[in-house]
Amino acid sequence: MLVLSTLPAAPAWLATYQHHELALGRGLGVLGVWALLNLVVSGYELPRTDRREWLHHFHLMNCAWGFINAVLAAVGILRTHPGRPMPGFSPADALADMHLTGQIFLLNAGLDVGYLLVALWLLARAAAPDTNRPERLYGFGRSVQLQGAFLLVFDTTMWWFLR
Repeated sequence: MLVLSTLPAAPAWLATYQHHELALGRGLGVLGVWALLNLVVSGYELPRTDRREWLHHFHLMNCAWGFINAVLAAVGILRTHPGRPMPGFSPADALADMHLTGQIFLLNAGLDVGYLLVALWLLARAAAPDTNRPERLYGFGRSVQLQGAFLLVFDTTMWWFLR
């Protein structure tokens, strides 16, 4: 105990950066849980659905999204630095890193709006009378709609908390 109390306090910028990285890691943990939930639930349901039904394609697409989100969450968590940064890491480096992270989440929120628009297009295309395999388009559309909505909430929330 005595040793810890004699250590110098971290500069304010470093404490802010460490808090930012901890919040980022926790947020990416939420994304990882979402990914695993998609993989477990849709991975379980996929072989139990008929390929001729839209739910089969919904679960198939959810598995794909779950895999991608799991990889992104894992890589992101491994890249966070909630402890002491590397030697030579400056306040300017911390500020640039925090700004870039915010910009990435803002860009992702824009992509999420694009996903929602693609989902609407898929659903509209599935409803068209001349569509081949409408159940596939409908299932994919519902999955992209779900994933896009979650990611829009996730990315805007992360941007807001990390700004």
